[in-house]
Amino acid sequence: MPPEIVNLQHAAALWAFVLSFVFGAVTQRSNYCTMGAISDIANFGDWTRARMAIASVGVAIIGVALLKVTGTVDISKSFYVAPKLLWLSHIVGGLCFGFGMTLAGGCGSKTLLRVGSGSLRAFVTILVMAVFAWFTLRGILGVFRVATFDAVAVTLPSTQDLPSLIGLTGQAAAILAAVIGTAFVVFAFFGKQFRADKWNWIAGIVVGLTVIAGWYASGRVGFIAEHPESLEAAWVATNSGRPESLTFTAPPAYLLELLGFWSDKSKFVTFGIASVLGVIAGSWLMSLVTKTFHWEGFASTEDLASHLVGAALMGFGGVLAMGCTVGQGLSGMSTLAVGSTITVLAIVVGCRGALAYQMWRLDGE
Repeated sequence: MPPEIVNLQHAAALWAFVLSFVFGAVTQRSNYCTMGAISDIANFGDWTRARMAIASVGVAIIGVALLKVTGTVDISKSFYVAPKLLWLSHIVGGLCFGFGMTLAGGCGSKTLLRVGSGSLRAFVTILVMAVFAWFTLRGILGVFRVATFDAVAVTLPSTQDLPSLIGLTGQAAAILAAVIGTAFVVFAFFGKQFRADKWNWIAGIVVGLTVIAGWYASGRVGFIAEHPESLEAAWVATNSGRPESLTFTAPPAYLLELLGFWSDKSKFVTFGIASVLGVIAGSWLMSLVTKTFHWEGFASTEDLASHLVGAALMGFGGVLAMGCTVGQGLSGMSTLAVGSTITVLAIVVGCRGALAYQMWRLDGE
């Protein structure tokens, strides 16, 4: 690999580690959790944690619009906004991921946070999720995915972001995105309980900023206008070969692949892999500072089984839907992609279904 490419890869990976370190520390301190947010609404009618996520999405939408309109990052090259809409994959993958994250006690990012704070069951969960994600990316489940769900798609006349679909470009598209993003942020801050705790709005804003920084790191720092081998523009720091931001389903699988094929010189610490390590490190440090670090194991055989099934569903569903609660819920939503919206709705439905299932089990006992 040419030295200039290696330098770009290292620089982008460093960016990814630092920004995800911040992500891990802040979300650990604030108890930022999408599954928890859905559970709070369903069980108590409490929107506080949901407003944290909504604020993050709003901030990220505004930031990505600025990156796009200034030409800083070519968002149109991201797989989130590809004209081919894999609607069935988004629905089924989102349902599987939402159901699985509830059984496993948290999504991919929450599981990484728990690994950093001493949870051995989270460590087992992330390993199983990574294995099933790898199976779905490159293995037997990948063959099944491509032949079934991914084969059902609609090709749109433009990229699938909302402004492009309604014919807006340039400043007009940026204005629409800014209006939508601002509406999200205003809604979040409209909640009195949300404003009452500073860590709610700190997390909401900072998480959104880390998503923006992720787009910049992969799409600008890790970008070369003319690759010395192909003589074409290239994004050399990501596994997808395209600009992307934070996501936590496929990267753990890529980390396992890197460790398993360490002697393969074509493998390197990508943006996604560095972000996984950064979240764990940030959570670990914050848990030490706040004295919340503690070792945690499985409570019972049933608890183990629930986490294993949930992890498998997250690994399969997250890859099928091309993202998780962070990958699609934040990074994807920041582009205003239709597929991301479909996935997020499916994740919510899957999570609600799992919560109802758990309640039914408790009532039966």
